[in-house]
Amino acid sequence: MDDRSARAAAARTGSPYLNTPQAAHYLSSSQRTLERMRTLGIGPAYRKHGHHVRYLIDELDRWSAEQERHSTAEYAAQNSAQPQS
Repeated sequence: MDDRSARAAAARTGSPYLNTPQAAHYLSSSQRTLERMRTLGIGPAYRKHGHHVRYLIDELDRWSAEQERHSTAEYAAQNSAQPQS
């Protein structure tokens, strides 16, 4: 079992929801990056349970899969096609 599969299996043994530090670890990112993406509306979907932010593991996996790129040129072309606000 590769590291990604092991990490996903371990996360799924408990709640399907992760808090921000757990989600950041799951994505190999930083908590601050997830917070920034939430503010900009560009990150993975999340839920608010009261005052608490929660990420569903399946949605983190889906969002991560959507981030697949095959070249930096592909990423640049996609971002230049999006209107700037």
